[in-house]
Amino acid sequence: MAILVTGAAGYIGSHAVQRLLADGRTVVGLDNMGRGNTGAVEALEKLGGKKFSFEQGDTTDRSHLERLMMAHHVDAVLHFAALSLVGESVLRPLEYHRNNSLAPLLEAIRDARVKRLVFSSTCAVYGQPPSTPVTEHAPFAPMSPYGMSKLHGEQVLDDFLEGRKLQKSPFAFAALRYFNVAGCDRTSVLGEDHEPHSHIIPIVLEVALGKRDKITIFGDDYDTPDGTCVRDYIHVEDLVDAHLRVLDALQDGESRRYNLGIGKGYSVKDIIESCRRVTGHAIPAEVGPRRPGDPPALFADPGKVQTELGWKAEITDLDTIIESAWNWMRANPEGYRA
Repeated sequence: MAILVTGAAGYIGSHAVQRLLADGRTVVGLDNMGRGNTGAVEALEKLGGKKFSFEQGDTTDRSHLERLMMAHHVDAVLHFAALSLVGESVLRPLEYHRNNSLAPLLEAIRDARVKRLVFSSTCAVYGQPPSTPVTEHAPFAPMSPYGMSKLHGEQVLDDFLEGRKLQKSPFAFAALRYFNVAGCDRTSVLGEDHEPHSHIIPIVLEVALGKRDKITIFGDDYDTPDGTCVRDYIHVEDLVDAHLRVLDALQDGESRRYNLGIGKGYSVKDIIESCRRVTGHAIPAEVGPRRPGDPPALFADPGKVQTELGWKAEITDLDTIIESAWNWMRANPEGYRA
């Protein structure tokens, strides 16, 4: 039996494949390569040998998905494939709702009799929560088509699960709501390569690489300890570990939802200072105006996943997180394109 990883050529998906292979599991990777990296696939093929196979394809192609699942005897899916840029989703909402739809994937899961799904959700389903740390009981108030598409995906999964129960067909799912995913594989085989980067840590590190002149801080007058926005940064290896933990714990008929984070926040200034320490570069910074919609502080309460699964983030030191990203970016200044 095999595990299908969608978005396998992307940042998080490739790290998930790497961990599954390290655990001795058979993995099928799928990616439409719209934003995936061929270099990541090549690295995984070297690591996996016969345990890893990859196909280019789209999660909106139901017939391809069904053929793939049945040919490889897939019994579980880790679903990372999605468009995920908040700002872009506001400009292109229909593309986000179409691309992030779960209907074709779930039709294939039904027809191929796949029993488990772990869904990549997001803290964006909460919008700007009324308080932090954010628990799973926070009200839903997505502020973008991206957040709405993920919330809709969770609702569709609830309906699908109820249908499977009525048909007495085994199925279970988990929806994992990420906060800010950061860092890279600490062996430096895999990394984070977006064009352009949208996450703060690689953007700051591009200043150290000489690709940017400076970093702009969007507002330093927030009600936080140093005036800059505070966010929860979970290392990608910890994030992947949580996926495997919940996948192994799921029982027929269950649905589980967990917030994934380290349970505390680091500020924009914390990030910049850590990047200076790790890289040894000055990293010039300037203060600009606030960005609309940025909440002052946003970080997870991971108590539920800790209590129910015994999972806890292990890589929580900011310098360690940033060092893992810096090591890969310094060795691969042009990303996988080199």
